[in-house]
Amino acid sequence: MLELATFSIAARCARTGMLGAAVSTAVPGVGALCPFVGAGAGAVCTQSWVNPYLGIDGVRLMGEGKTAQQALDQLIAADPGREVRQLGLVDRNGGSAAWTGKDCTQWFGHITGRDFAVQGNMLVGEPTVRAMADAFVAGAALDLPERLIAVLEAGQAAGGDNRGRQSAALYVVDREEYPSVDLRVDEHPYPVAELRRIFDLAKVQLFPFTWGLPSRSNPLGSVSEETIQMLLTPPPQRPGGGGSAPD
Repeated sequence: MLELATFSIAARCARTGMLGAAVSTAVPGVGALCPFVGAGAGAVCTQSWVNPYLGIDGVRLMGEGKTAQQALDQLIAADPGREVRQLGLVDRNGGSAAWTGKDCTQWFGHITGRDFAVQGNMLVGEPTVRAMADAFVAGAALDLPERLIAVLEAGQAAGGDNRGRQSAALYVVDREEYPSVDLRVDEHPYPVAELRRIFDLAKVQLFPFTWGLPSRSNPLGSVSEETIQMLLTPPPQRPGGGGSAPD
C-alpha cells in the first residue's frame, strides 16, 4: 500500500454545479491516485493508505443517486482497511461526508460543510484543514477551479504536509464527461505555487480552447477564431508566455 500524507478538498460550486477536487502531498504524481470526479455524480478524494477504488466506486455510487454520506457508509462498510483510509466526498447536490480512520498517521482530521469536504493526514497540524475550509467558504465568488487553487494555497500556507512538498493536482468537471480542468504538478519543490503558475497560464492559453471543445449537444464545438490564431503562434508569443519557440 502507498501512504499519501495529503491535504485535499472535494467540492461543488453551488452557482454552476461544477464538481472538483484539489490535492497536494509529499509523494510524486498525486493526481493519478487521489482525486476522482464525475460530471453529474460527485467528487471524491481518497488518501492516507490510499485505495483508488474508493474514489472510483464513490463516484459511481453517487452517480447512481446515493448521497455522499450513503456512498461513504457503503464504501467504509465494505473496506477491511477502513482504519487506515481517509476519504472526502461531495455529491451533485452539495451534500458532503468524510472519514478518517483511527490508524491514519498524525496529525489527521477533516472538516465538512455544504458543498465541500477538506481532509488531511500526516500534517503539521489542525490549522491546515481549518484554513482550507475557511478559504473555500470565503471564495464563493470565485469560479470553482480558482477557488480550489486558493484552498490549496491556504492549506500550504498553514503548514501542509509535515514531510515537505512534492506534487499537486486540480481536477474539475462541468457538464461533459471529460474534465474542464485537469492540471498536475507531478514533482516540484513548490508544487502548489507551480500549480498556480500553470493555472494562470492555462486561463489565457488553454481554457479558451478546452471550454469550446465539442460537447454531446454541440459536436462541432465553438472555439473562437481568436483562440485558434493564438494557439498557432509559438508559446512565448502568446498571452502569459511560457513554453519555448521552435529550435
